Amino acid sequence: MADVGQLEGKSAGLSGTARRSAGGAALRRTLTWGGAAAIPLFFLGVFFAWPVAALVARGFVADGALDLTGFSEVLSAPRTWRLIGITLAQGLVGTAVSLLLGIPGAYVLYRCTFPGRMLVRGFVTMPFVLPTVVVGVAFRALFTTSGPLGSWGLDGTFWAVVAALVFFNYSVVVRTVGGLWERVDPRAAQAARTLGASRARAFFTVTLPQLAPAVASAGAVVFLFCATAFGTVMVLGGQGYGTIETEIWMQTVQFLDLRAAAVLSVLQLVVVALSLWVSGRARSRQERALALAPASANPQPLSLRADALAIAVTAIVAVGLIAWPLVNLLASAFRRSGHWTLDNFRALTGTGSGNALSVSVYEALYNSVVIALYAALMALAIGSMVAFVVSRRPASAAGRRTLGLLDAAFMLPLGVSAVTVGFGFLITLDRPLGLGVDLRSSGWLVPIAQAVVAIPLVIRTVLPVLRAIDPRQREVAATLGASPLRVALTIDWALALRGLGLAAGMAFAVSLGEFGATSFLSRPETATLPIVIFRLISKPGAENYGMALAASVILALVSAAIMMLAERLRSTHAGEF
Repeated sequence: MADVGQLEGKSAGLSGTARRSAGGAALRRTLTWGGAAAIPLFFLGVFFAWPVAALVARGFVADGALDLTGFSEVLSAPRTWRLIGITLAQGLVGTAVSLLLGIPGAYVLYRCTFPGRMLVRGFVTMPFVLPTVVVGVAFRALFTTSGPLGSWGLDGTFWAVVAALVFFNYSVVVRTVGGLWERVDPRAAQAARTLGASRARAFFTVTLPQLAPAVASAGAVVFLFCATAFGTVMVLGGQGYGTIETEIWMQTVQFLDLRAAAVLSVLQLVVVALSLWVSGRARSRQERALALAPASANPQPLSLRADALAIAVTAIVAVGLIAWPLVNLLASAFRRSGHWTLDNFRALTGTGSGNALSVSVYEALYNSVVIALYAALMALAIGSMVAFVVSRRPASAAGRRTLGLLDAAFMLPLGVSAVTVGFGFLITLDRPLGLGVDLRSSGWLVPIAQAVVAIPLVIRTVLPVLRAIDPRQREVAATLGASPLRVALTIDWALALRGLGLAAGMAFAVSLGEFGATSFLSRPETATLPIVIFRLISKPGAENYGMALAASVILALVSAAIMMLAERLRSTHAGEF
């Protein structure tokens, strides 16, 4: 009996030890997950939610009391509804054309195989990371009266902006739809062909429904980018053209009408929230479709006869829409007054005609690179932590909803006006949280603003890599005694390293070309290259215009070089954009 009692006592002791061990493991998991979520949430709250909320509040609060008359004043103005109509038309037309041209490209570049496919993929991806100011200058050089298409009368028109937006967003459709298409099982379409369906009917009745989640996700994201475009519209739109985004800038900067800017910001937030909701739902269906798809669907050889239409559309887009504006920009940078010359590049050491600039273009390039480096490091740190948390698969519905809300919260900077964020910084960050430092005079303000803009792209680049990891690998490591931190370092980040390389390159390239918030926050002596290009193209004179072309070429080459290097580090699952 004594032996039995001793055994029971030892068993109880072991059970207590096991419970304490399990409790300790649960505490470590809670601390790891909580820390990984708390730091990004603090960053988002201080440097995004607070500035945006402060700007909106100033627009709706008068003499310390809530005043909603701004809604009726702004919404009763015919100009507001004209701007809303232009914005929605810009988003819808740009999205429709991007999808129409991008789906054939997704088929050729992801479903088929041919020599040089990866090179063409990299080429069509490059426009997405080009600075919007560069894209605007490239298309303006194409449509101006002295440009190749000057006789078309498109300079300063709606269609010039749409063409530039399709140039920018074509790769979003190709990558998003192509990523699913290369995993779709082709046997269903082959069975339809065997039963007598034509090639077109098999595509519309079998393949396209399979691709619907990716098409919807790409469409929602492209609409968001088109409806909130700023730099491209500012360069190409002309005096009589504007959108909600440019109107927020005008009301804030030129008229100092915070009430009107706040109302327009709220309207824009509604559009952003709806687009992100559609994109999130579509992305969830796409990920489930990828989970059900075969691990690697064999690409089919490209047939010049059977795939002639898709090849023709892709070739026209690659040559006419992507290559032509860039080649024309490069050629225009080497011409002045109808002659080939290097004068535009030689002038970059100066400040332009009439001292248009406060720093030279090369000094602005140095500022841009340094600021973008700091911004990319911050965006990579914050975005990777968010991706780590959101990539989990909680068993409870409440846990899944919480992670979905966290993911959506960090997507908001994609659609909220960068002008709103920049002006909000000036309102709130004089001495934030009681600190004795005025961040408005600090050199950190611009990289922080650029990091806020780049974080969503880092998340969307890293998240597919983390979600592709088999959760059983983590479970085995945890069973063998690895702590949550060690599991994250040895499994998650070890496998996601190549995705992090692409994310770092994309964050750097996006920060390098950020224009909206930077236009508010940069000081004359620390002006970045996009700010300098916009100032040059806004000033009269052939010298200033030629310098803008040359500076745009330099900025485009730097951005392209960074993305080509990052693309070599690309993981198979990396990158939604």
